[in-house]
Amino acid sequence: MLSPIQVLCSDITTLSLEPEPFASYTEADIISTVEFNHTGELLATGDKGGRVVIFQREPESKTEPFSQGEYNVYSTFQSHEPEFDYLKSLEIEEKINKIRWLPQQNAAQFLLSTNDKTIKLWKVSERDKRPEGYNLKDEEGRIKDISTVTSLQVPVLRPMDLMVEVSPRRVFANAHTYHVNSISVNSDYETYMSADDLRINLWHLDITDRSFNIVDIKPANMEDLTEVITAAEFHPHHCNLFVYSSSKGTLRLCDMREAALCDKHSKLFEEPEDPSARSFFSEIISSVSDVKFSHSGRYLLTRDYLTAKVWDLNMESKPLETYQVHDYLRSKLCSLYENDCIFDKFECAWNGSDSVIMTGAYNNFFRMFDRNTKRDVTLEASRESSKPRAVLKPRRVCAAGGKRRKDDISVDSLDFTKKILHTAWHPNENIIAIAATNNLYIFQDKLNSELH
Repeated sequence: MLSPIQVLCSDITTLSLEPEPFASYTEADIISTVEFNHTGELLATGDKGGRVVIFQREPESKTEPFSQGEYNVYSTFQSHEPEFDYLKSLEIEEKINKIRWLPQQNAAQFLLSTNDKTIKLWKVSERDKRPEGYNLKDEEGRIKDISTVTSLQVPVLRPMDLMVEVSPRRVFANAHTYHVNSISVNSDYETYMSADDLRINLWHLDITDRSFNIVDIKPANMEDLTEVITAAEFHPHHCNLFVYSSSKGTLRLCDMREAALCDKHSKLFEEPEDPSARSFFSEIISSVSDVKFSHSGRYLLTRDYLTAKVWDLNMESKPLETYQVHDYLRSKLCSLYENDCIFDKFECAWNGSDSVIMTGAYNNFFRMFDRNTKRDVTLEASRESSKPRAVLKPRRVCAAGGKRRKDDISVDSLDFTKKILHTAWHPNENIIAIAATNNLYIFQDKLNSELH
């Protein structure tokens, strides 16, 4: 079973493993993205206040066997500030929409972060030595009078307390008219793409003043607009392939070898609609909010409002697997439309072996589905149920009018203000990170999990 190893509060000044039960938070503290790096040793979160917090995994201790796996704050920095577009009279929020790590190639780490308009490349490095014994500077760094220098000495490096330095290396701006919803690093490690509602741009990591437009679905007349791009991602192994999803529930696989502008897709993945099940909400709930390639590159995982689907790249006609995330909400769609919850964008994640998928739900619940055994579980990320080292108990929601068992939760008592939109899975181990409002929960499968 999964057991929590930490409950972290996004407000770094009051960070603790068990925050105050009713600690107040502001809108700026709400976590808006979560991402492990390629080794899983670092975990980054972004929030609505434009801050990025990086957590580092503690090394295993012989004296404290349980300490291995805990993540402590490594660095925190302000990535984006609020801006104002004077030409369009629009405020540009500082909220971090996405973070993507670059594979580590030297001692430093690099990550991309984006708000609605501007993408930034950050370098994260460590310094534990400082140079001493300059010939032309004194101990306080002031330039000496050359006439007073009578002998030369060799500068030396002295040990110092570890210091983590974060510096901006590139700023990629002025390329998106609409809000950026996705960034994805290519497997060539030289390029990445950024997607907004109507266009996808290809960037070189070393060039900030130009990008190549590879998808443009903007019609000549905006009144003819029928769909928007909701997410995009590069194939994990083939640098020429990428996929993007739309608000109509379709997925398009594109090959950059075919044309400079990928307006014609290579494959279109679309599930035929059942006419008998069509309703006013059909188009809204079919909109794909997230798409992820499996680690193998063979499958696609998508999330719409009510379901998670696994697609085989070799089968376009229908999904290989469909998982009901919270089907008990079908009877509540009208009220969810009125309170705008129906437009919530849930993310999804694969485990390291592509055998289990995970996605969020309401009431701080998250769902996990085992693709091999077809078993599923609902778990809760909350301070009450997530005491460190405690085992999480499966939860069950009883549909309206259904037979209710002990400990079942009625669909009418679900709290729709508590929602888990952002999740991440460690690339190699059964460690997951769950963002719930301003709290980050990290769970680890110490024992045989219910799903394994």
